[in-house]
Formats: sequence, structure tokens, C-alpha cells
Amino acid sequence: MKIWVDADACPVAIKEILYRAAERKKIPLVLVANQSLQTPPSSYISSLRVQSGFDKADDEIVARLEASDLVITADIPLAAEALEKGAYALSPRGEMFSQGTIGARLNMRDFLDTMRSSGEHTGGPPPLSQTDRKTFADQLDRFLQKIEL
Repeated sequence: MKIWVDADACPVAIKEILYRAAERKKIPLVLVANQSLQTPPSSYISSLRVQSGFDKADDEIVARLEASDLVITADIPLAAEALEKGAYALSPRGEMFSQGTIGARLNMRDFLDTMRSSGEHTGGPPPLSQTDRKTFADQLDRFLQKIEL
């Protein structure tokens, strides 16, 4: 099992939680981005730089992803592809995506894209809060405990 991180947009606070979890649980953690990343020295933590371009990091994650891996992403289509491959997907805000909810999330994303392309200002997500960080850490811990069983 590996943890894959869509690292271009992943908040630093979430990366730090992931670094600690990878070390504690001795699980490979791979951060994928289209820029060079600094990672702590560890035999469990690595980064993979991909070409710049739309969805290049997502495509690389999907190509390397195996069933039972975990993907950390806020990107709904990437989460959907991970689920299709039998993997798991967790947002940086602590939402564990599932087959039962991903369809509705894709529909909402498409609706908001349509609104934005018609000139409507839909706003972005709020800044990551302390509650979001705790929710993410708790959800990650629950997931990692579940796979140990």
C-alpha cells in the first residue's frame, strides 16, 4: 500500500501530517507535482516531478496507482478514477470519497464549472482551518488503523 499525494495544491499543513504518518506507520508516501518539492529525509517519503500541463500529475498518479492505495486529493475527477481502480481517496479537508458519493460530487463540480464559464463568480473553497486539519488527521488515522487489521 502506498499513499499518493496530488501535491501541487496540497496544503503544507496536510503534507506535514502525511510525513509524520508515513514515518510512524512505515508506509511509502509519494508526492506528485509539476515542480520540485522539498521533502524530509526519509526512506518512506519521496517526490515525483512530472511535466507541466493540465492534469499531468493526476494522470501519473492514476497510471501508477494500485488497488488499496490511498490518494490524497481535492480533485474530484482524480478521486473518481482512484475509486474506479479499487483505491481510496481522501480530501485534504478529511472527506473520504466513496462510490456512493462520488457521482453527486462530480455532478456538483460540473455544475459549478458551467456556472463559472457563463461568467458567474462562484468563489473558491475557504482557507484550510484548524478543524479541517484535525478532521483530516483523524480520518487518516482511522483509515490507517483499518488497513492494519
